[in-house]
Amino acid sequence: METIDRLELRYEVARKAIHLSSLSIPVIYWFISRELALLLLIPLFSGFFLIDLLKNFFAPVSVWYHKTFDAMLRTHELEGNKAYLNGATYIVLSALLLVLFFPKIIAVTAFAMVAVSDTLAAIIGKTFGRHKFGQKSLEGSAAFLISSLVIVALVPGLNIFIGIIMAVTATLTEGFIVRIRDFRIDDNLAIPLVSATLGVVCTHLFL
Repeated sequence: METIDRLELRYEVARKAIHLSSLSIPVIYWFISRELALLLLIPLFSGFFLIDLLKNFFAPVSVWYHKTFDAMLRTHELEGNKAYLNGATYIVLSALLLVLFFPKIIAVTAFAMVAVSDTLAAIIGKTFGRHKFGQKSLEGSAAFLISSLVIVALVPGLNIFIGIIMAVTATLTEGFIVRIRDFRIDDNLAIPLVSATLGVVCTHLFL
């Protein structure tokens, strides 16, 4: 079933401004070791995950959370009968998994795409979107692809062929909701992991 986007533009901008701040993660990771990155990300993820557990199962935290953040939550995040993780938890989880399982250059590229391109796609799609592309708009997806290609061009040492494949893959993943049976995989997890996986596979196959 198609989900209607309930967010007004100002709340989408506020949500994505927070989202864009996660660009600090790949920027910092570029200059530090994998071990230090994990030392920072594991407690950060644990903190976000703990808040999610409390908001799902501990009424006082749930009341505070919804009173504070309801205006920025999407429809599926407001379904009271379902436990869920918020976008911030998924974004830190994706960073943790990228650092754990992927080469640094692939991890940095994939995460920069979800931080920057997903932000631009949401705002452009919300403002100018008129034509359907998957579950999103063609205008938003075009913004995602163009900004992803810019990121590819800016990442030092990234093979341009691998980068283009990752950019196209990320754009397609962003445009279509990824599900495993009835479970909807959050964009913040699906976009970087799918694009990074294909980037690694193509690196081994073609380079």
